[in-house]
Amino acid sequence: MAPTHHTLDYVEIAAPDLPAAIDFYSRAFGWEFTPYGPDYAGIRSSDGDGEVGGLSAHNTPGTGGPLVLLFSEDLDATVAAVVAAGGTVVNGPYDFPGGRRFHFHDPAGNELGVWASAPE
Repeated sequence: MAPTHHTLDYVEIAAPDLPAAIDFYSRAFGWEFTPYGPDYAGIRSSDGDGEVGGLSAHNTPGTGGPLVLLFSEDLDATVAAVVAAGGTVVNGPYDFPGGRRFHFHDPAGNELGVWASAPE
């Protein structure tokens, strides 16, 4: 599938300790990776068609930039998986008009969020 003009195409997450980042995201979310050497791993698309992002040892972790949000069908189970994998919840879970969400720091200090739809 060709990239779509003016749409988000790829997200890179800072991973100064690449093996630790792969372990965290594998355990917390079940992500699979394509290894590209000691400093980079591609995040495989959940449908198996290409990649949606990557983990890079060359980026600096932190907060304050764009916030990457993931979707969850079971927010409480995702909170538990993030904590069990070594992440730290820094906000929430809390309600918002579209459902519930929380923010967490991965072991490198990157802040991401996860949201779930409001019950119908």
